[in-house]
Amino acid sequence: MRYELYYWPGIQGRGEFVRLALEEAGADYVDVARSRGGIDAMMKRMRAPRQVHPPFAPPLLRAGDLLIGQTANILLYLGDRHGLAPKDADGRLWTHQLQLTLADLVVEAHDTHHPIGAGFYYEEQKKEARRRGEEFRKTRLPKFLGYFERVLDRNPRGPGHLVGARLTYADLSLFQVVAGLDYAFPRAMKRVARRHPLVRALHDRIALRPPIARYLASERRIPFNEEGIFRHYPELDA
Repeated sequence: MRYELYYWPGIQGRGEFVRLALEEAGADYVDVARSRGGIDAMMKRMRAPRQVHPPFAPPLLRAGDLLIGQTANILLYLGDRHGLAPKDADGRLWTHQLQLTLADLVVEAHDTHHPIGAGFYYEEQKKEARRRGEEFRKTRLPKFLGYFERVLDRNPRGPGHLVGARLTYADLSLFQVVAGLDYAFPRAMKRVARRHPLVRALHDRIALRPPIARYLASERRIPFNEEGIFRHYPELDA
């Protein structure tokens, strides 16, 4: 089956978590909005009349007759289909729980540069962003990374993965979050990440996995930029 991924073409954003899972699985997919006329096709899909399950926002994944929204929900589906989640119910729920916690971290990282609201330009909320960025660097970032460090350390199957002894989509998502934080907060991450060596080691291992390494070196990997979730503003990385 060929998947159709619908997400904004110029940013990694939340769609990148889905792309990483598809790439690791070697799945056949098309990134619809990056093709000619793709944005129109995405908006048509979003606004189709009389949908029983209308989506709220991208990313969306079309899988046969299914149209699945929300990043964590898409990964829940792909994890079951492509061996990126445990087969037992407890393991699947635990993986999904970790993904939802990563989603919380992603929101907090985004809100450092848009603390008032997404409808305002960054330049309109710089003062508030400085305060939010400082609180994120000093309090929230260590708390989240410390949590995932503990999860890795307490994994009964060893600290190589977040869940069990095999790679899951949660591992791929933690890789993406660390990569994004490295881009947005290089100074803070240099200080904080050294206290969380298991998180850093997982990131480094994921980057070397052949499917991921090929993807990172390809044109399919959109570079980080100041339009996405993870943005580098030096004044927020004091």
